[in-house]
Amino acid sequence: MNMSLTHEMIKEKLDAQFGDRILSWEESYGMPCFTVKADHNLKALSFLYDDPTMGFQFLTDLTAVHYPDRKGEEIAVVYHLHNLKENVRLRMKLYVPIEKPDVYTAIGLFSGANWMERETYDFFGVNFIGHPNLKRILNVDEMDYFPLRKEFPLEDQTRIDKDDEMFGR
Repeated sequence: MNMSLTHEMIKEKLDAQFGDRILSWEESYGMPCFTVKADHNLKALSFLYDDPTMGFQFLTDLTAVHYPDRKGEEIAVVYHLHNLKENVRLRMKLYVPIEKPDVYTAIGLFSGANWMERETYDFFGVNFIGHPNLKRILNVDEMDYFPLRKEFPLEDQTRIDKDDEMFGR
């Protein structure tokens, strides 16, 4: 019997498997999204990969987002997964503190995570524990900051060639 994988089934199975380690659920633009405790990312990914009814065996994307105002959980790591047989997509998020942005590497499940994790490290400073070669991939090694963190003003405040009136200020 072939049952199609519904968002309700995904939620029920993950809630049954992980209980209170799943912190929240939402649906955005037709895609289910759940937030898991950071130290359970690999367990959740493994379950989604290995469970025969889940079958999320393709990692579409992995990135991070910096939320400077979320004290103690400033960095969100976001995984986009795809069940190719059922054509179902799923988003998984977790939050880590900017002082210790440690997340377990997913390259044991998805070899494609290798470069995605390096890029996420390069731009956001996420430390993927167990990654075999976690070093910058696009920026120069000498950089001593992570450019996609919201730690710098968007404009150069010292410029004098801009007239504020022209920019509605």
